[in-house]
Amino acid sequence: MNKNRVYCLYRVSTNKQVDYDEKNTADIPMQRKACREFADKMGWQIIREEQENGISGFKVSAEKRDKIQLIKEHAEKGLFDILLVFMFDRLGRKSDETPFIVEWLTKKGIKVWSVNEGEQRFESHTDRLTNYIRFWQADGESQKTSIRTRTAMEQMVMEGRWRGGTVPYGYIAVKSGQLNKRKHEVSKLIINEEEAKVVRQIFNLAAAFGYGRWKISTILNKQEIKTRDGKNWHESSVGGILHNRIYIGILRNGKAVSEPFEELRIVDDATFEKVQNQMNERQNINKETRTVPLNVSGQSLLSGNVFCGHCKGRLTLTTNGSKRKHSDGSIVACKRTRYVCYNKTRKRCECDGQTGYTMHILDEKVIQVLHMIFDKMKSVPQQTIIDHLYSKSMFSLEDELNGAKAEFTRATNEYTSLKAEIVKAVQGKSKFDAAILSELVNTAKEKMSAASERLTALNQEYANGQNRLKAIEENYTRILKWSEVFDGSPMEVKKMIASMIINRVYVYENYRLEFEFNIDFEQFELGLDSDI
Repeated sequence: MNKNRVYCLYRVSTNKQVDYDEKNTADIPMQRKACREFADKMGWQIIREEQENGISGFKVSAEKRDKIQLIKEHAEKGLFDILLVFMFDRLGRKSDETPFIVEWLTKKGIKVWSVNEGEQRFESHTDRLTNYIRFWQADGESQKTSIRTRTAMEQMVMEGRWRGGTVPYGYIAVKSGQLNKRKHEVSKLIINEEEAKVVRQIFNLAAAFGYGRWKISTILNKQEIKTRDGKNWHESSVGGILHNRIYIGILRNGKAVSEPFEELRIVDDATFEKVQNQMNERQNINKETRTVPLNVSGQSLLSGNVFCGHCKGRLTLTTNGSKRKHSDGSIVACKRTRYVCYNKTRKRCECDGQTGYTMHILDEKVIQVLHMIFDKMKSVPQQTIIDHLYSKSMFSLEDELNGAKAEFTRATNEYTSLKAEIVKAVQGKSKFDAAILSELVNTAKEKMSAASERLTALNQEYANGQNRLKAIEENYTRILKWSEVFDGSPMEVKKMIASMIINRVYVYENYRLEFEFNIDFEQFELGLDSDI
């Protein structure tokens, strides 16, 4: 009976190694050639060859590797006598798993051979130790390779270099003129202006109109705008674009996130963050806290941000119809749309408010409030607001900050001088006692630490103040822009503008309204009363 029936297993970690590569001595063709030559030299007969393409022996467990499971199954049945590999690490690189697979095979009567390392025997304790050490070393090398690769990728991201893969829509990869360690020219991303126009349109439809990804993909397809490969848009592709921070110039790899690269920016920060907030709000599990409309279709102004003032439950939109008979005998169908208290109609609690409010009456009252905001904002020049706020808080803060800087400098100089005097005292060159100097140094150090903490706190407060001023300027500009387009805009835009300004509207009997605004209008000293 032939005892030299051989199974060969070939494995490569990446698909690039499947075909012949003269620079790589461990690709599939090279492994196959080496194993066949070795079997011929040993007088063995290869009866089966299996290969694993793009399978990591470090990341993928043997339980999930079909070829390993097949080899174990055939070993149980005694279908072969020898398992031959190019190197033992082709079986795997997991120190807590692969050595025990090798030992398991030998216990089943299978000899395990490597072209480069010979036969793995288990005739002594030393053999077992050698077997374990071999795969422990392979495991360690894989970990080092993984760390090196991850570090290199993170460095590329932080430097703004393209790390490869599918180029995001809106960009193209071009040669950078730089060479990597392998002397290959690496690529960099630049904006593809034609695709960038579509990206901006996608974000504009989401930010200005409040459209979701399904609606946006439908609009793009109706406009016969195709994807890069000439296909219709799918909502998942639109969603991927809306979530991708590369469109504000930020690259990432794992936990590594770069600073914004302006040459890669397609969308401004405000638009991007607005879209992220809208998507997060719509995914909010707690429906009672959501205020952004789930959709912007329909002719109602409020959706998601209108509540009953009596029970604080959400008001939902309902439509019912009735028929009226005119004097001439004709019958006309009439449609009535109302906001109704969900709690009261579902009897979820005792609500002493109205069951419903006519849509057009309530919407008109809210529009009046929006017009009042727009008019008051227009009446106050932006510079007047900024100057007033700056003189009100920032000037005094600047004085404090300058004083803190001076105090920190004095404390630091005193501490430095006393430390220098300590050195002189040790050398016997100072007229002061070393013990007294030591106490003075400790006191000076405490003063310097206190001054440093105060300076840090004031710097943070000053930075926060500058950020508040910037936010006020942005809100002022944004509201003025909204005021110019509001009346002439379709209902989708009006609804989104209303949701950006108004966080919640509480409606009481006789259409008395109470507002929670997303913007602190007290900053602008508009004198708005939230209860109207």
